[in-house]
Amino acid sequence: MKKVVLYSTLLLVGLFLSQLLPQYFEGYSSMQPVLMVVTMSALAYIMINVGREFDIDKNNLKQYGWDYVVAMTTATFPWIAVVLYFIFVLMPSELWFNADAWKETLVIGRFAAPTSAGVLFAMLAAAGLGATWMFKKARVLAIFDDLDTVLLMIPLTVLVVGWRPALGLTLLLMLALLVIGYKFLHKWNIPSSASSIVGYSVLIAGLCELFYISTDIHFEVLLPAFVLGCMMKSQHESAEDAKVSTAVASIFMVLVGLSLPQIFGAVTVADNSSVTNAMPAMEMSEIVFHVIMISIVSNVGKMFPLFCYRNEATVKERLALSIGMWPRGEVGAGVLMISIGYGFGGPIVTISMLSLALNLVLTGFFIMMVRSLILSPVKGGAHEKTRA
Repeated sequence: MKKVVLYSTLLLVGLFLSQLLPQYFEGYSSMQPVLMVVTMSALAYIMINVGREFDIDKNNLKQYGWDYVVAMTTATFPWIAVVLYFIFVLMPSELWFNADAWKETLVIGRFAAPTSAGVLFAMLAAAGLGATWMFKKARVLAIFDDLDTVLLMIPLTVLVVGWRPALGLTLLLMLALLVIGYKFLHKWNIPSSASSIVGYSVLIAGLCELFYISTDIHFEVLLPAFVLGCMMKSQHESAEDAKVSTAVASIFMVLVGLSLPQIFGAVTVADNSSVTNAMPAMEMSEIVFHVIMISIVSNVGKMFPLFCYRNEATVKERLALSIGMWPRGEVGAGVLMISIGYGFGGPIVTISMLSLALNLVLTGFFIMMVRSLILSPVKGGAHEKTRA
């Protein structure tokens, strides 16, 4: 568990610096694009390695259809639950049927949808759970979960800014990547050393950033990095490569914390052009209460896998899988940054950011919960995995 503690500490360090640096370092804002590319490069590195270990049973493709349905619920249920909380608890009754209020909260509330695949995989591997049924299933669900989030951001973007040809291009690229990854699964014999994967990761992150600069549409590195890993011929990781992977995961944890926008003082705009930005300020006690409630609501929304896979896993394993979907991170923070870019703000965005921050702080605790469920006590005080 030393790695889990280390990664949790690094997340907290990054989270602390994300709030401190903008106030005391004038050039920090100009560094954001560079930090984002570095963060996405580290995420791409992690996802390439996840793809290298991923395999598909092409004789049982129906199972993956069901996995996508389950993953879609883990992205949709918390999103809808948070939106309903925003509308019917935080907003006055006269706004309950306001189209703009629904539009803005549908975008903001999407922060609660995506599981942080990079954080989850790094933490589970650090906890020694890489060979378990739970890890293998979480690997599929978390990727589908994030893919669903990216896909759903397209109609939400259309809802806010209207249709753009780049959105159609994004869909075509995603479909093409999925087809290519399936067709060439583990067939590419290309260099797979840690240094080579670092190069691939930087290239993918750079291309995704160029796509954003050219189109103003976010194309997450998660899918192309994962597909590249799937296409690479599986090769065992050397001891030196493992050290590089640990270093990259450590850096990624700090960068995920740094990716959180400023919680106070940077989420409002000069006018009240948006419904959320026009909402009156709240007392800190109110904000804390709603942060806790939003966190509970969004995580309860991730529990649907508990009721699935009854023929594959025990109740403890399914509960561990559901809790394993709780960690949020860089994708959720990205959604909030997009929301701020649209001019949305006010206490709802502040509460969302604090909820995301709270979730980041508790990530290590979530992984410890998963580990305690997966590892069953046996005689002599040792533990054994409930299922490999």
